[in-house]
Amino acid sequence: MSHAANPDLLNRLRRANGHLAGIIKMVEEGGDGLKIAQQMQAVVSALDKAKTLIVTDHIEHHLEELIGPLPGPVRADLAKLSEFAKYL
Repeated sequence: MSHAANPDLLNRLRRANGHLAGIIKMVEEGGDGLKIAQQMQAVVSALDKAKTLIVTDHIEHHLEELIGPLPGPVRADLAKLSEFAKYL
């Protein structure tokens, strides 16, 4: 699947974009620094999750190009790797 066709990835990026726009507005309006920092952390977290998703999708896509459709057990192992990758 093309990254452009992945609705979960696009939704995560749009959500992060919306949060970032809100942070910019908070800064422009002289908002509370703690609240701004908390919102910035939320954007960083959302982008990290989007990054993990795109990397794991990319790996899966190229594995399928090399060996064809992935059997269920291989997909399950990839899901475990994806869960592990969020700590990178």
